[in-house]
Amino acid sequence: MQEVAKMARGRNGWFIPENTLLSLQKIAENYLNFDKLTQFLNKYPEVDAPRKVGVVMAGNVPAVGFHDALCVLLSGHKLMAKVSKDDTPLILFMLETLKKVEPNFKEEIQFVERINEADAYIATGSDNTARYFEYYFAKKPHIIRKNRNAVSIIEGDESSEVLTALGGDILTYFGLGCRNVSKLYVPAGYDFSKLYEALESKRSFYANHHKYFNNYEYNRSILLVNGTPHYDNGFLMFTESEAIISPLSVVYYESYDSLPQLIAELDTQNEKIQCIVADPEKIPGAVPFGQAQSPGLDDFADGVDTMAFLTNLE
Repeated sequence: MQEVAKMARGRNGWFIPENTLLSLQKIAENYLNFDKLTQFLNKYPEVDAPRKVGVVMAGNVPAVGFHDALCVLLSGHKLMAKVSKDDTPLILFMLETLKKVEPNFKEEIQFVERINEADAYIATGSDNTARYFEYYFAKKPHIIRKNRNAVSIIEGDESSEVLTALGGDILTYFGLGCRNVSKLYVPAGYDFSKLYEALESKRSFYANHHKYFNNYEYNRSILLVNGTPHYDNGFLMFTESEAIISPLSVVYYESYDSLPQLIAELDTQNEKIQCIVADPEKIPGAVPFGQAQSPGLDDFADGVDTMAFLTNLE
């Protein structure tokens, strides 16, 4: 695994070995478990007529495209994988290893540059590329994913342990994932010093990664030149904004007065929110602090049930 992690780093400077190994560990724990897979698969009907499913994989987080590949194979269809150039070594290793474990998958897994021969499509990209996907795949069944991020609701009385966990939700994978928290909702007059204290242990890790720190310096200069009020601890900035998706090394925040009113407002922004990180006892359906980067098999991207889509293909 260490060798594979080095290969991933050689292709993509963001994929440091620690993050690659963390991603593989989460996949092993949350996906590749016999009981979990069986329970997951029992929710869906068997496929009578296997189809070719083209999957355009993202490459923002190590092995992020594996869940789609897993769903295609579990559903009984044939996978036509267009692997992201940023994540090629890792995905190739995982799927080639799967062929060795189960030789029958040799006929079910195909790596391609063009997927126009597929019968259905799953594609992940930016809001811009999504428009192209919608055009090219319009005549066949498809799932098209766009830009999304996680948001978090804090109430001001969180312990240092909870705030440290929130720091992981913000910074793990350098904030590049769709499940990374890019927006905080805080009580009016919230004191950010407690959150910064909880983040202090992460300083050396992020301040010494040149790609991340270059982004931090660039975005800090923009905030300073524009005279935008913000908080800054030397590697992560918070600034007030109504937007959901923030630049790397920047987290937006917005104050709220009423929790029920805030939840109602968030319901109107579903198309930009991947998940909500908060106390599940107070926010139904929320992801607990520290768990944003540990999705389960049924935590489907964009809230669209990939398996339901695949098992209902005609």
